[in-house]
Amino acid sequence: MIKTILYVAIGGAIGSVLRFLTTLLVSRFWSNQFPLATFIANVIGCFLIGLFIGILAKNNLNDSQLKWFLVTGFCGGYTTFSAFGMENFNLFQNNNSLMAFGYMALSILLGLFAVWFGLLLSR
Repeated sequence: MIKTILYVAIGGAIGSVLRFLTTLLVSRFWSNQFPLATFIANVIGCFLIGLFIGILAKNNLNDSQLKWFLVTGFCGGYTTFSAFGMENFNLFQNNNSLMAFGYMALSILLGLFAVWFGLLLSR
């Protein structure tokens, strides 16, 4: 278990640093109101989690330390939106479209509410 935690931690650290570097790079070339750095990180994270899950499944590595490092650690550190994308994709694949749309709507609406409420409480 400790070994798995270390894989997740190292992958997460690398993903977090890459996320920070993505923000620095994008802000050097983009100064608009649209949160392009977050958007780019989310899309790249979704692409990478799909790529990693596919390659791991193809090579029978679904329960490997590499999955913990790449998927949970790296992608989780780079963006949690990638997990959100993968979970919704799985719901659609399993013919749970209603649940997927509900999950998306609730996540977005309650997420925005939670930000507002947290800000309200902090004032």
